[in-house]
Amino acid sequence: MLPLERQTRILELIETHEKLLTQEIIEKVGVSGATIRRDLQDLAERGLIARTHGGAMHVARSLTQEPTFATKSVRMQNEKVAIAEYVASHLQNGSTLIFDAGTTILEVARRVAGRPLTAIALDLPTAQVLAVGETEVLLLGGRVRSNSFSITGPWTEEQLRGLRADIFLMGAHAVDERGVSNAVVEEAMVKRLAIEASRTTMLLADHTKFGWRAMTQVCGFERIQQIVTNKGSSKQGWLQDTGVTIHRV
Repeated sequence: MLPLERQTRILELIETHEKLLTQEIIEKVGVSGATIRRDLQDLAERGLIARTHGGAMHVARSLTQEPTFATKSVRMQNEKVAIAEYVASHLQNGSTLIFDAGTTILEVARRVAGRPLTAIALDLPTAQVLAVGETEVLLLGGRVRSNSFSITGPWTEEQLRGLRADIFLMGAHAVDERGVSNAVVEEAMVKRLAIEASRTTMLLADHTKFGWRAMTQVCGFERIQQIVTNKGSSKQGWLQDTGVTIHRV
C-alpha cells in the first residue's frame, strides 16, 4: 500500500469511527506500528486528525469553516467513487446539468466527461474535467474562492437566475433532520439559486456528511427529489422520514 493510499484509509477509518486506538488502526490497516505512528503524526501536523493518548480522533467539525479542496479530495474516496458511478450511469445524454462545487461532484464529472451533455459548472476543477469531447461546458463568472475553487458572488448569482437546467447535482457540507447546510454563506446562496434553476435536485453525500449541522441553511428536504449516499451510518436512520427518494450504493 502506497503512503497516500494508507493515509487515506486511516482518514476514512477515523471519519467513520470518530475515535480509534493506535492498535485498532494497526489491525485494520495491516502495517507496522511504527508506520502507523508516522502516518498519524503526519496527518496531525496537517490538521486532518487530532492525536489522543494511545490513538487519534476526528477533528471537531466547525460550523463556519470547511476543509480545503486538497483535504476533501483524500477523504472517503471509495464512497465518493461508488456514488459517482451510480449517478453517472443514470444521467441521460442531452440533459442540461448544474454541477455543484466539490470533490464528490468532481467524481461524477470524470465519469460523464465527453458525453453529449450541457454542463453548467460551479467550480474550476469540474469545468476543466468536463471540457472534452461532446460535452458543452458553461463556466459561470464570479469570485473563485481560495483553496476550494468554487465560484461565488453577485456575478454568479445573477447568471444562475437566468438559467434553466434539468438536474442540479448538489454536494453538501452537512445534512441533518432540518436539511442541507453549508459553512460558507456565499456558497449556500449559489446552491439555493441552482435549486431554483433546476427541475430536479439530486443530493450527493457520503455518510460522514450526515448527522451534523453547519452555519448556513441551504434548503429543507422539500426542495430535494433524490439523495444518493453510501451504506454504513446509523446517523442516516431518519432519512426515511423525509419523503425523498434515497439511493444507497
